[in-house]
Amino acid sequence: MKSFIEWFKASTKVKRWILLIVFGVILTCYGIAKILVSEEISFFELGKTITIFVIGFISIVISVVFIQKRSLEIIIEANNTTESGKKAKSNMKSLIFNRKVYEEGPKVVVIGGGPGLNNILEGFKKYTSNITAIVNMADYTNVSGADSFKDIKDAIISMSNSETEMSSLMNLNFRNEKLKGLNFGDLYLVAMNEIYNNMSEAILRSREVLNISGKVIPVTLDEITLCADLSDGTTIKQKDKIPEVIAAQKQKINRIYVTPSNAKPAPGVIEAIEDAEIIIIGPGSLYTNVLPNLLVKNIAKAVKDSKATKYYISNIMTEPGQTGNYTLSEHLKAIKEHIGTEIIDYCLADTGEVVPEYIRKYNKEGQDVVEIDSKKINEYNVKVIQRNLSCIKDGKIMHNSEAVASTIIEMICNDLKFHDMQNDTQYLLLKSVLKEQKRMQQKSLVKIPYKSKLDFSNHKSKFKEKYKNRVESIQNTEKKMEENQKIAEQIERIEKEKKNRADEMNKFGREPLRRNNKKKK
Repeated sequence: MKSFIEWFKASTKVKRWILLIVFGVILTCYGIAKILVSEEISFFELGKTITIFVIGFISIVISVVFIQKRSLEIIIEANNTTESGKKAKSNMKSLIFNRKVYEEGPKVVVIGGGPGLNNILEGFKKYTSNITAIVNMADYTNVSGADSFKDIKDAIISMSNSETEMSSLMNLNFRNEKLKGLNFGDLYLVAMNEIYNNMSEAILRSREVLNISGKVIPVTLDEITLCADLSDGTTIKQKDKIPEVIAAQKQKINRIYVTPSNAKPAPGVIEAIEDAEIIIIGPGSLYTNVLPNLLVKNIAKAVKDSKATKYYISNIMTEPGQTGNYTLSEHLKAIKEHIGTEIIDYCLADTGEVVPEYIRKYNKEGQDVVEIDSKKINEYNVKVIQRNLSCIKDGKIMHNSEAVASTIIEMICNDLKFHDMQNDTQYLLLKSVLKEQKRMQQKSLVKIPYKSKLDFSNHKSKFKEKYKNRVESIQNTEKKMEENQKIAEQIERIEKEKKNRADEMNKFGREPLRRNNKKKK
């Protein structure tokens, strides 16, 4: 009875359609009764009666369709949990069966590593549980060791329904004397590997054990090394050293490669790519997190041959030691040069607005906004989708995971609609969640202004003209502060010198003078 009453709450938005059904039934019955009881009826009365009957019948059909649609939306809302584990909307227990409703969502494969990949996973888990994260191992070598699990643990955390709790668990360092120095996440993955004798299978099984929204698969289980050839002929043979050496020698990367070159993809990687409906590459460090995955044997070919729509998520800022001063087209060029083919259909680029003050620390470290050079991008047969995709999180400029996910999901919905599939289950599911997510985004939207380069001496920034006056004002203010500081220091030094001279005069000058005066008397 309680579940039945819940149908009539304002939040269900069903009462209007029930009333329309009642209205339709009344009109339909009236039309039928009018014809049955009338011995004679004029042509005008007949037309009027038929019109009333048709209006009533159409009202019933429309109401039934929208009640079914709304019932499906209620199922989504009832199964859509927040990060804290609470239901995002009213809990209609009579309609909840389980989270299998999300299995109707699109099959998404995300290829990359580091914070960029994890950020994207956070956004997509709200729309589908069919997510596969293909990640690289942290150091590429000794894949059975604990030090190689960072990206895997971070991906598991990102796809968890309770990120805070999962993060605390996976990153827990034991304080107990017997276990001191050990990390729970590392121990867990090593233990799972012992049970299944296969790291790929162990990580896949973690989906059920840890109740996460998707799968995490390492790109390879073979022991490989990431190498980089620089413009001066230097070869670097360790992932972590690549940015350091480049920054120190001020060289550029000619190419990167993995050794051995015949390293095999981990079980399930090729199958996930072949079965995908959406493949997302990036964002993340181009040469150390994104490209290495595509360089593993047969990965790039599988991506190219897949019927999925391929998206490249452009970085918001350049990265010193890797992509200093790179434009968006140069990112795409690097991908094409390394895998020898064009595999990207769409490129998502940020055009958000963040005040120059937010990226001041990035400028000091040699980073700038990735310029969207549309004319050169056209050479790579890639369609650029420009959206406000940036946000400030923990004082850092990052991709807004919800904005990225909603942009791609909206494109999928538009494609389904274009193919006249508005009544398809997947379309209804995605449209319902998309509508709710957009409503929540608008509710919590905080307008944050955008980025520019404060020092224009090295090269042009695309925001130079827009923020010229503002930047000059900041620079003038800082100059004045520095000048005032110098003046204050000079005044303090002069005052100190005066005081020291006065002390010396009191000690050595005035006292002897007084003695001489006494002698004269």
